[in-house]
Amino acid sequence: MSGIGPTSIHESPLGTPEGRAIRDRVAGLVPLIREHATEGEKIGCLPLPTLNALADAGVFRISVPIEYGGFALGARDLVEIVAEIARGDGSAAWIAMIGSGFARVMLTFPDQAVKEVYGLVPEWKGPVVASASLFSEKIQRARKVDGGYIVEAGGKWGFGSGCKHAAFVVVGAQIDDDRGMVLLERGQYEIVDDWKVMGLCGSSSNSITVAEDVFVPEHRVANLANMPKGLDGLRSRFAGLGYKLDGLGLMLIVAMETMAIPLGMARGAFDCFVQQCEKKKPFNLPYETLAATPSIEVVAGKTRAMINAAEALIFGRADYIDRKALAGEPFTPAEEAEIMMDFVHAGNACGQAIDMIQIALGSFTVSLSNPIQRYVRDTRVALTHGSTRLDPAAEISGRLLMGLAPLGGFAAAVPGIDKAAQGVRAA
Repeated sequence: MSGIGPTSIHESPLGTPEGRAIRDRVAGLVPLIREHATEGEKIGCLPLPTLNALADAGVFRISVPIEYGGFALGARDLVEIVAEIARGDGSAAWIAMIGSGFARVMLTFPDQAVKEVYGLVPEWKGPVVASASLFSEKIQRARKVDGGYIVEAGGKWGFGSGCKHAAFVVVGAQIDDDRGMVLLERGQYEIVDDWKVMGLCGSSSNSITVAEDVFVPEHRVANLANMPKGLDGLRSRFAGLGYKLDGLGLMLIVAMETMAIPLGMARGAFDCFVQQCEKKKPFNLPYETLAATPSIEVVAGKTRAMINAAEALIFGRADYIDRKALAGEPFTPAEEAEIMMDFVHAGNACGQAIDMIQIALGSFTVSLSNPIQRYVRDTRVALTHGSTRLDPAAEISGRLLMGLAPLGGFAAAVPGIDKAAQGVRAA
């Protein structure tokens, strides 16, 4: 029996030497990443060996513009890298995804703020910027003052994935009738020890809070309503395949990277499945090993096919995104919704494959020393993310396929943008 390699289908002509080099370096790190994953769950963030190894491999520069020392990689490179990290640990891949995905949003801030953030890229070990409660229904308040804004004391923002590793965090704030994106630097906020969850425990998705009023200069605040136009404008400002897309295309890359995490975890779970089946005996069947057990062989065949099918769908859509980028073609809302649904479907198929693997192996997989139970828990949490849940994604896509008007004006996965555009006050 054999596991699933990092390129089990084919090398894409749309991949780059830089992207493949990072992917292959990460592939070599999978044993280290997996070894330290349990420690990451205990401390609620990436252990230093994992963080430093990913940084040295170039992971936290994959979507940073070339102009700031990054690689500005396209979709196919990104999905392969994130999936390979997830083969070792879903939390590590989640932080890589956050660092990659939010790089584009940060570029819609005023140039001075962008330079302050990405000026740290050469020396910073980890993602330089994360976000918390940016698109949420409930955000905190800030007020305009001379030279900038005051973020009011007591504000709290949740789900700040990567906040323990980032130099800056962007939060959502209501400023009169506007929804603002506010850039806070380390020392201006406190990290709350509240990320007590069943999975992705090492993603440091804690809340952050400000104990006192915090002054933020004007150039570190941007209007959320302007983000779609700002994303569209990145094509004319930055080099690299990763910045040849329109705003909808850039948002699709975030969904793609998110669903690359269940794909990578399914690969990792299958690798462990194969290894454990070769060594374990069945509990109540007369076979020498689990590997020789027909019911296990059936599960192996089914789950491998499920993972391969999900990979083919995700990688194929990644190639499609890159071809659109090279052609300079925009995405329509219906096209964006359909591709989003493809990604979500593929991610859920990977979750089903992981569940089948655990059930087939049995009770020894529930031990916290067995990485399969972590893949199960981490995948379940990843698939509950608000922007990529299966039924809402299906409704959004299906509505457009039926010829009905879209539910939102821009990438329905981020409803806060529509509220900002409409001037709706946050709760």
